[in-house]
This record gives sequence, structure tokens and C-alpha cells, in this order.
Amino acid sequence: MLESMVPIARADQSKPVKRFVCMSNNYGIYREAFFPEADDAGAGYEIPETLKPLEAHRNDFTVFSNLDHGNTIGPQFMQVSFSGVRPHLASYYQEGNISVDQKIAEYEGANTRFPSMTVRVNESNLVSFTRTGVQVPDIDLRGMFRALFIEDPAEKKATAVEKLKRQNSILDVVMEKAKVVEKDLSKRDQRKFAEYLEAVRSLEKKLELQEPWLDRPKPKTDVSEPQQGKGTEADLRAMVELMALAIQTDSTRAITLSSGFVNGDFGLSGGYHGFSHHGNRADHIDALKKIENNIMRQMAHLIELLKAQEDMINGGTLLDHTTVMFGCGMATGPHSTKNLPLVVAGGGFKHGEHKVYPDPESAHRIPAANLLLSILQNHGMEADRFGTSSGTLADFEWKQA
Repeated sequence: MLESMVPIARADQSKPVKRFVCMSNNYGIYREAFFPEADDAGAGYEIPETLKPLEAHRNDFTVFSNLDHGNTIGPQFMQVSFSGVRPHLASYYQEGNISVDQKIAEYEGANTRFPSMTVRVNESNLVSFTRTGVQVPDIDLRGMFRALFIEDPAEKKATAVEKLKRQNSILDVVMEKAKVVEKDLSKRDQRKFAEYLEAVRSLEKKLELQEPWLDRPKPKTDVSEPQQGKGTEADLRAMVELMALAIQTDSTRAITLSSGFVNGDFGLSGGYHGFSHHGNRADHIDALKKIENNIMRQMAHLIELLKAQEDMINGGTLLDHTTVMFGCGMATGPHSTKNLPLVVAGGGFKHGEHKVYPDPESAHRIPAANLLLSILQNHGMEADRFGTSSGTLADFEWKQA
């Protein structure tokens, strides 16, 4: 690591600095090649074909079977992936349908330049939502590199400072007017108005987080700006390497990535969406295995990068304090939402097992949001509920600091 890339440790070191990275796609997986056999639980399970690239790290990750959000069939459930809350029901939840990465972003605040980073490779990122239901915009490979390492010109920084001042002034006026308007509203309108005010406060908080970083120099790197359009495998590998650098430089502590497929790669002709509706056709299944095996290869690459890098803040390695997850809100291409594909690595969790939970159709179903709550508590949050959770995953423990 270059000296200028060494992260600045925070003053409060009573808790370890934690990070969260999630890799996803928009079409689920071919489950027969992803999940171990249901009766093959515990530490000695046979790693299935799609997960083979992770085999060298089997003591550093856990595979989960039979966790989901209890939803019925539908493609819109990518939006539910990392909250468990359907957008039209968000008003019934105290934190709306905020996704786990954005909950972490709120917790971390201005500790890093970017409270979170939402990135994409050959596919839109549909999984990150604020507590007010706003989908977080994503950036591509080039945007990621420039955000991390390219300094804005002095005049652009000055403009940004002025813009922040103007926006803060406008928000002050809005909040003053709101106090007057709220008195004359009915109870129903007051509830809607409260949602509006929450959105205004969220924007205000976002502006506050930006200000301390405007004059701080970005880390330097000897890595060249990656060129986009090199193909599915090369683009995803380059993004994974940037994600590792983002963690290494403590530029952010929450990253979500959605990745897709470029027609023609791996000798395939067609699109990921079309392949995902395979109808048990052998050529489509073969295509899915190749695409999803690549995702796992890049997840393994990320694990290797984090495992090889010393954690300059906590000691140990970056993987020791970074939770790396693969997950989707849709289980399979035909829009099934039962038994979601979920793998978690690193983060100080006790790994090395295939964990099998009760059938999702049974009365003893365990919500996937319980896993998300465990991740949040592992990150340092004192939360007893998240989204549709009923508690944490009692048998998924982590090493206490």
C-alpha cells in the first residue's frame, strides 16, 4: 500500500472498524448447481459446482439454505433483497424499506468520504434504498475509480461549497415553513407530511456528511484507471479490485455491487435474463453455470485480496473485519422468491458450514432479514430488529472484540 493510501484511524477505537460488501445479480441463480444437498449440513458438506471457486476459502464462508423474505413470486422483489420490506408496505415499518447497506451508511456517517458506494457492472443496481424509499443511484467502473482517486478541480470544489451553503439555506426555509403548515393539517395529512419532513431531514443529513470531506485530499494510487467494456469477466474483476481498494483506503465501509453479462462472452449467445428462464434446456443451464461461476470466481478474488491485506486500523487482515456477502432478492430466473441464494464470508463470523433452516413453507420459517440483523449487530449496531426480522440467526455467531 502507498503511504498516502493508509487510512486515518478514527478517534473512538472502543469498537473495531467494520465494513460490509455485497455482490448481487438481478436474476437469481441456477439452484441445482448452487446449493449443497439439504441433508448435507454442517462442516463436511460437499461444495456444489457453482461455489467451487470458493473451495480454497471454505473455512472463511458460510452457505445458507431455506432463508427468504416470505414473499410470493415476482421480479419486483429485487427491491426487497436487503431489507425484506416491500416498497408499498414500507410505511408500516419504522425505518421504511431501508436496505442493509444504507443502514450501515447511516451508522458510519462522515467516518468515511463515502457513507456507501452503489456500483454496477453490465447491469443496473436495484438493491440499495434509503429509509425514505429512494433508490440509491449507481456508478460504473470508471465512475468508481474517479470517485475514489481523481481530485476535483479547485473551481469545482469551490462551486460545491457554495452549493452546499445554498442548499442548507433552502432547507432552513423549508423547515421553518413546515412548522407553520403542519398545524393546519388533518391527522392523515400529518402522517404524509411527516414522511416529507423525513425526506428533507435525510437530505440535510447527507449535506452535513459531505462538507467535512470537500477539502480533504483523496488517496493516491499507482493503479491505472480501468477501461470499461473489456468483457464480463475482466470488467467484474476490475470492479472487485476497486472495491478492495475502497476498503483498503477506508474510503467507504458499505458497498453493494450488481453484475450482469455481456452477450458473446464465454462463447454464449443470448442475455442473462433469457438464460435465467431456462425451462430445463441444457444449453441455457450451461450458460447460467458459466455466468454464475464467474461471479463466484470474482467473489473468491475479493476474499483473497482482503485476506492478503493487513488491516491498518484494527490489526489482523481486512477480511477479518469485512463481511462479504453474495445474495439476491429473487431465487431463480422464473421469479421464485423462495430459498434465496445467500453466502457470507469474513467479518469475524464463525464459518465453514452449510446451514440448513426449516422449509420456507413451514410454520417455523426463518426470515432472511434475521441474517441481515446479525450482520448489523456484527457491524457494531445496537439493534434488535431490522425490516422483517424476528431476531438474529442464533446459530450464526461471530468472534467478539
